[in-house]
Amino acid sequence: MGSIPPFFFLSSVGMLWTSKSRTSTPKPIKTRRLVLRALVPGDAREMALYAGDWDVARMTARIPYPYSEALAEQWMDSLEPGEDVRVITLGGELIGAVGYMPQPDGTAEIGYWIGKPWWGNGYATEAARALVRYCFGKGGYAQLTCAHFVDNPGSARVIRKLGFTPLEETSPVWCDARQAEVETQWYELKRPLMGVLWRRRS
Repeated sequence: MGSIPPFFFLSSVGMLWTSKSRTSTPKPIKTRRLVLRALVPGDAREMALYAGDWDVARMTARIPYPYSEALAEQWMDSLEPGEDVRVITLGGELIGAVGYMPQPDGTAEIGYWIGKPWWGNGYATEAARALVRYCFGKGGYAQLTCAHFVDNPGSARVIRKLGFTPLEETSPVWCDARQAEVETQWYELKRPLMGVLWRRRS
């Protein structure tokens, strides 16, 4: 199954920013309404505020509850080379995060979350679609995976809109916020299929 992205968002989850090492600042990814930009140290307060909401945290694998600004800073410091995590901004305001983690088999897992005040506006789909395009384009990946907890139909809708195909079997994943394992549905998307599906929907 592989490891879980740090912002494995199961609700409503270039070069990596990390305080350990930074060789370049990735260019922002812009969509019709959003900008997906690199993390900066000042993001920790908003990250803790919105990701720390129980309804957000409980639908992720790795966001604990409660989630303090200090914990957000520690997480930012712990990012490893290869993990590309960006904040999602709307009119300059941080509303969520999105990212991907390369896997040993050459694929990448994507994850995302959106702050509760912005649910229901299609921002998760818009941001995740932009990340998928980036991964298949500049990222050079041929296949992506993602997942959601089975009690999260909202994320299932987002993932299916992106063209991901569900795998036959579910599996338990540890949820830090709930302090329990939660049954999880996994998906995959291959680059050629992505192109066909999106052309049909455009």
